[in-house]
Amino acid sequence: MAAGTAAALAFLSRESRARVKGIGSLRAPAPVTMDSFFFGCELNGGTRSFTFKVEEEDDAEHVLALTMLCLTEGAKDECNVVEVVAQNHDHQEIAVPVANLKLSCQPMLSLDDFQLQPPVTFRLKSGSGPVCITGRHQIVTISNDISEEEEESEEEDSEDGEAELCPVLPAKKQRGRR
Repeated sequence: MAAGTAAALAFLSRESRARVKGIGSLRAPAPVTMDSFFFGCELNGGTRSFTFKVEEEDDAEHVLALTMLCLTEGAKDECNVVEVVAQNHDHQEIAVPVANLKLSCQPMLSLDDFQLQPPVTFRLKSGSGPVCITGRHQIVTISNDISEEEEESEEEDSEDGEAELCPVLPAKKQRGRR
């Protein structure tokens, strides 16, 4: 990342892409797609805050899962307090300090997928940084559109399932052997 600028990186991570479909007679209500993108930003003396937000017209579910905060090259041995500003369950904005980093005693902090709903603002409340914040932007999309191919495939599967079932016939009686 360039010094003095906040950067949001979005590299597609195909590892978490998944399609969920019906299994046998159990059906998922709609196909679900999950995507995971790398997230990162840097806070320093020149860029003291960074806001992560998504488009409001988007029908997908967005989650920002933070993994780590760390001091990077050029950090001084001073307290660097990072604060998160987000909305609580009542949709009221709250500010909570999540890390106090110091080069000599705690240069990094693992947040173990601390999950936040956008919009989220990160602030360097005290210190001069630079502090790097990393995580994953997870997007869950539920598709209500079923393509014609999927409908035809489902119809064929149900017809095939019926054709494969053989009727149960009564056992033939054997005449006594002599």
